[in-house]
Amino acid sequence: MIIVMKPGFTQEELNEVVEAVESRGAAVDKIEGIATSVLGLVGDTSYIDPDELLTFKCVEKILKVQEPYKKANKLFHPEPTIVDVNGTKVGGGHLGIMAGPCSVESEEQVVEIAKAVKKSGANFLRGGAFKPRTSPYSFQGLELEGLELLKIAKQETGLPIVTELMSVDYLDRFVEDVDIIQIGARNMQNFNLLKEVGKTKTPVLLKRGMSSTIEEWLMSAEYIMAGGNENVILCERGIRTFETATRNTLDLSAVPVIKQKSHLPIIIDPSHATGKRDLVEPLAKAAIAVGADGLMIEVHNNPAKALCDGKQSIKPDTFDKIMKQLQVYTELEGVTI
Repeated sequence: MIIVMKPGFTQEELNEVVEAVESRGAAVDKIEGIATSVLGLVGDTSYIDPDELLTFKCVEKILKVQEPYKKANKLFHPEPTIVDVNGTKVGGGHLGIMAGPCSVESEEQVVEIAKAVKKSGANFLRGGAFKPRTSPYSFQGLELEGLELLKIAKQETGLPIVTELMSVDYLDRFVEDVDIIQIGARNMQNFNLLKEVGKTKTPVLLKRGMSSTIEEWLMSAEYIMAGGNENVILCERGIRTFETATRNTLDLSAVPVIKQKSHLPIIIDPSHATGKRDLVEPLAKAAIAVGADGLMIEVHNNPAKALCDGKQSIKPDTFDKIMKQLQVYTELEGVTI
């Protein structure tokens, strides 16, 4: 339920409305927009009478929210959310370009790649320290050693770190050392993990599950936001369909759909979406063209010898070429990196 306030209401009038709502068991989020102010009601609103709320002279109208997600709903927050990561912004016309190796393999590797992608215009370093793999015999990442190597690369370049958290066991370390906590596709509905990252203030990159609907995805974001952490960035990385020509099927339509339904920023991962390095460039362009708030691209200095996902990784010089070509699209869309 949304309470739209009339312009010029006083603090006393606002307090009266909030008190009436909270006395009936619902929580209130106050959202200040450019043109109007609204109160978003979260929780059980079945005991709240809309007609009674309309008797308050500062209340203009009541809107019922049909969707099960509330805090992630655009009705609750009409203006686009901008996630500020230590001064680097994502959303609201600011593009987040997250680039780096699928898996951290050595200090030399990750530092070399970090320097290269920063020079080309990336504003985040992505790299896997803990790797969820389909096969238990595949490389699982360097774990805490990999996290330390990412910190070294950050010290060398200043790029904020984006890396995946798989277990609450390491949450404290991630809060201390990581700038954006990534929740991967396989953990999108790991609700206990979502609840715990929701208790932190660290921005969260939430990847869409490979078989998840957009509503299920937004409900996972709701779990994080319900805990108090509203710094959520969504990431479309391809969904599982009958098609076998690509690793997954990139759902570019998810970008405008999310923009209609939610205020949260959404980025695209063309690397995982296709599993093929030669498709990264056209889909990166398409992502910006449909309004994505950023990209996550896998870059490796020697993809042929990569310990993880080499087939979808591009070399630094290819990444540089793509970044130059994207300038045309960013100018057309009126966005900045």
